[in-house]
This record gives sequence, structure tokens and C-alpha cells, in this order.
Amino acid sequence: MAEALFTLASTGTPGLRFDGDDPRLAAAAWSRIAEPGDPVAGALVGHLGVVEALAWLVDAARDPSQVPVADLAGVRPASAERLAQAVARWAPRLGSLDPRRELRVLERCEGTLLVPGDERWPDGLAGLGAAAPFALWVRGNADLSTWARRSVALVGARASTAYGERVAANLACGLVDRGFAVVSGGAYGIDAAAHSGALAAEGVTCAVMAGGVDRFYPQGNDDLLRQVLATGTVLSEVPPGSAPFRQRFLARNRLIAALTGATVVVEAAHRSGALSTARHAVQLHRPVGAVPGPVTSMASAGCHALLRDGAAVCVTGAEDVAELAGAMGDDAAAAERSAPVGPRDGLDPDERMLWDALPVRSGATTDSVAASAGLAPRRVMTLLGSFERRGLARRDGARWVRGS
Repeated sequence: MAEALFTLASTGTPGLRFDGDDPRLAAAAWSRIAEPGDPVAGALVGHLGVVEALAWLVDAARDPSQVPVADLAGVRPASAERLAQAVARWAPRLGSLDPRRELRVLERCEGTLLVPGDERWPDGLAGLGAAAPFALWVRGNADLSTWARRSVALVGARASTAYGERVAANLACGLVDRGFAVVSGGAYGIDAAAHSGALAAEGVTCAVMAGGVDRFYPQGNDDLLRQVLATGTVLSEVPPGSAPFRQRFLARNRLIAALTGATVVVEAAHRSGALSTARHAVQLHRPVGAVPGPVTSMASAGCHALLRDGAAVCVTGAEDVAELAGAMGDDAAAAERSAPVGPRDGLDPDERMLWDALPVRSGATTDSVAASAGLAPRRVMTLLGSFERRGLARRDGARWVRGS
């Protein structure tokens, strides 16, 4: 949670080319003015309100060297310095600010603008505090508050292996079967495999973009992201026309973690960006899972580090993930995993000794089997009859061999 910068707000009338008193336009404007996750902007808007904060910024931008902190009661010197630095960052974007134009682009994409307070705004984003987005630019299914309540983030490396992609797709399929939406970043590798698995299972999947939703990135995933859009959601916290770059990718990861009930890292190297999603989930007190890989695989080294450090729990199937992200009791994994049934399963002690004593290839007489098993010949004859009926033993003349 960011430090509070002030305690009392003042209002003003911004000199803008659009109606700055419209809260939706003001929220859209702030999504262009401040970079994603800017805690100073979040604190300013949180204390002043989105409209009043925009008016204050316009006043401050007229002379960035004289930021009007006098309008804000309770500002400490250190906070005033942070505000002055922030105004210097934000002011250059005011000249070209036109959220109405960006909303027209969104409308042409048949998209929706969501702002805090909307019924469809996802509750989980509140955990981000001052780093929460000012608005979400959404294409496709805009009812985020519904599907986000039961959702899981599946993330991982772009440079993935066939093992990681197979696991990601299988997890996504299994989660869809259990009624979960699958959220990822739309990138190559694990992200793409997760989206593809959810689509194959005809479930809801959401791609969170680092750039504007008007142009899909990476371009090589354009077809996949259009499939996501057809049945699920593509969203971003930056307006149409915004370019994706490294800092926005890293900031995007906090949204993925905050939108969902749990984050699972399927495959990640030591320096993978997917690990930042896991760190955000930990900070938000959301469960984190990691899929183990071969100990010799550098592609899984980040997952193993999460497990070693206790930041994540080991997950190997959709039932594990559902237990992490789902409702207590309803989604609990079975206490005991079902294992392949072997021929010795269900045998009583005498039967197990007889089974172990039966030869696999060359037959043995009843007396010989009884001696090997340490059982009375009459008892062995009775058990052999039962074994024969159950296919556990086969008679070869006067001799007995183990059944197939």
C-alpha cells in the first residue's frame, strides 16, 4: 500500500479540450497520463477524487517548479518532492490528452471502458491499493466481476519447452472443466498454451495486454488472441494506441495476479518475468503454485526456486490448482490420489503370500507353492481355485503359474 501523500483535497476547473468534470473521461485521461502502477498518481486520485485530481494537475502543470502543495493539507516535505517529480512526468502528456478520441477507437473495436465503481469492475483489484488501475479498456466479455470470482492465472516463460506447454494446456483444460476462467498474458510460450487449452475446453479465458487492445501483441499470436476475444476477454489498463514496452509488461503482471484467485507458474527460468506475477500474488496474499520440472532443466529453475523458498506450493494437476483457488471444501482435492490398481491390491495376507510364491514362467506343484508361501497345502488348494477364477493364477497340467 502506497504512503498517503495528503489528507484534504481542493477542487478546480481544468482547462482541457474535454469535459474534465466527467468522472469516466477523467479516469480514462488518468490511464493515459500516468504509467501503470504509479503509486503517486494512485494516491493523488485516491485522496482528491479522479476529477479533482485532474483539475489539480492542470493547475500544477502550468508551473511544474511551483507545485501547489498548499492546496493539499498535510503534505510532508518528502511527499511534496515526490509530487513535484510526478508532475514533471505527467505534464508533457496533458497537451495531447483526448480520452474521447480513444473511446471512439474503443467503440470501433466494440469495446467497453470500465472504471472503479462499475458493477462489472473486478473486486480483486482493490488489493492493489494506490497501484490499482484507473480504468480498464476491455474487448469481449466485459463482465469481469463475474468470471474473475472463479479464476486462475497460468503464467510462464515465453521460451517454453514442449513439457511446459503440454502441462499448461492440460491445467487449463482441467480448470475449465471445474468452472474456472483462465487468465494469462497473451504472450508466446506458456501463456499461449494456457489460452489454447482453455479454448479447446470451450471455457472462458482472458488475455491481459501490456499495450492497447486495438492492436494485438505479439503479432504472431494475432489469430489466437482473436479466438480469445470471440469467447472471452482481452483487456488493458492503457488506452488504445499505447505501445507495449518492458515496464508495462512488468506492471501488467500485477493485474494478472490481482484479477485471479491464485497464480500458477508452469515453467520459468531464474530471471523469467513470470516470477514477478508470483511475487505480486504473494504481496496480495493470494495463493501461488508452481509446477516442478526436471531438475536438469533451466526452464524450470524459477519454479524450483519458488518451491524451495516456500513462496509456492507444488501443483501437478488441475485438482491441486482448484484446491488453491476454489471455495474451501467444494474444491478440496481428494485426500488420496487414485493410483493404478495392481494385482496385489485388495488381497488378504494369505493371498499376498501365495501371489508372491507363484512362479511367473515355469509352473510349480501345489506342494511346492505351499512350501514357498509358508501355507498349508489344503489352504493353498482353496486359494488357487479362487485365483484361477479371478485370473490371478493359471493351471498348466499339474502345475501352477501366475496369471497374466
